Amino acid sequence: MVKSIYSILLLGAICTFVSCTVFKLSMLPSEVFSTLPNFTKSKMISYQKAEEEIEAHRCKYLVKGRDYSANMGLTVKDDLKNGAKGIDDWVDLDGGNTYVLLTYRWEVLGDNVGTQLHLKFDTMLCE
Repeated sequence: MVKSIYSILLLGAICTFVSCTVFKLSMLPSEVFSTLPNFTKSKMISYQKAEEEIEAHRCKYLVKGRDYSANMGLTVKDDLKNGAKGIDDWVDLDGGNTYVLLTYRWEVLGDNVGTQLHLKFDTMLCE
């Protein structure tokens, strides 16, 4: 009897932990800006750094303000991975190698059926 109670409590704790990580609806800005560059082959730079590079003639804008809606993933981390793939595809298609993430937001779909990540970014060509 006691063993089954411990099993139920352990199962409940595991389910709570898993649901917190799987059913997150977004990420903190620090998580996005530290994780996204790991998922892209293109280089991510800040808006301020982009302006400095433009001024120094080391970079040029190819497309400004591109909107992209990433494919839905099972988790928000998967959403971010799908967003990274989209960024890389657009950077490649534009002939660039760098991007500036301008904004991002997660849209909750249906009755919390899932989330979709929307990104706005600039593509650039840098030396």
